Amino acid sequence: MSNSTVVVVTGVSSGIGRAAAEKFAKRGCRVFGTVRSIAKAAPLPGVELVEMDVRDDASVKTGIQSIIDRAKRIDVLVNNAGMSLIGAVEETATAEAASLFDTNVLSILRTAQAVLPHMRAQRSGRIVNVSSVLGFLPAPYMGLYSASKHAVEGLTESLDHEVRQFGIRATLVEPSFTRTNLDINAPQASSKIADYDRERALASSAVVDSVKGAPEPDGVANAIIEAALGTWRMRRTPAGQASLLSKLRRFMPAGPVDASLRKSFGLG
Repeated sequence: MSNSTVVVVTGVSSGIGRAAAEKFAKRGCRVFGTVRSIAKAAPLPGVELVEMDVRDDASVKTGIQSIIDRAKRIDVLVNNAGMSLIGAVEETATAEAASLFDTNVLSILRTAQAVLPHMRAQRSGRIVNVSSVLGFLPAPYMGLYSASKHAVEGLTESLDHEVRQFGIRATLVEPSFTRTNLDINAPQASSKIADYDRERALASSAVVDSVKGAPEPDGVANAIIEAALGTWRMRRTPAGQASLLSKLRRFMPAGPVDASLRKSFGLG
């Protein structure tokens, strides 16, 4: 793709989305970054901010149309906006699960449906969905988050089959823990069950420690750039822990993988 590529990145207020938007701009792309409130968002050099709530149908339609009105096309959509949730499956309320899926899964459906008519008309485009290693390696006490990322994986693969006839491809980026506020400030299920207290505390502490020791978002942002502008591949796992976990999941027997995962969450 050329330097005139028009890129939309959702959730650029901080973390991975912000780092990716900055890198696209440095590549010479015209970059639009979505935020829930422009008034509260810090400016990003080279990035045009668009107020858009990915959880709201009308907001997404209005936001995407405003970009089309200005740029006349969208070449790349990066679905990065997301949230996390810590808690045992049994103690997670359906309302909490619904909110999580609305942000992590239905937001992708909304933005994809908003950009695809334009991509189909131009017979080209790339949709990059940020998933997680938990999309192929579910973790204890992150069951609903893992489920949402499994949904992202399935949606993306199906979408890619459907839209490639129009010159459009969909692809996944699967990061591991990254030093952002997503997991370190992850909300916990509100209706706690005492029987899970000990293990939940261990798992939560393991997540916080992993995030504190994790790399900065730059590595994930680089993977997003390659997924968006490079040769198409179905999935990219950033170098480091994410790449290692992907290989372990594919090539190691299930028993050792299970034991290693439990140990990493402090469950022995």
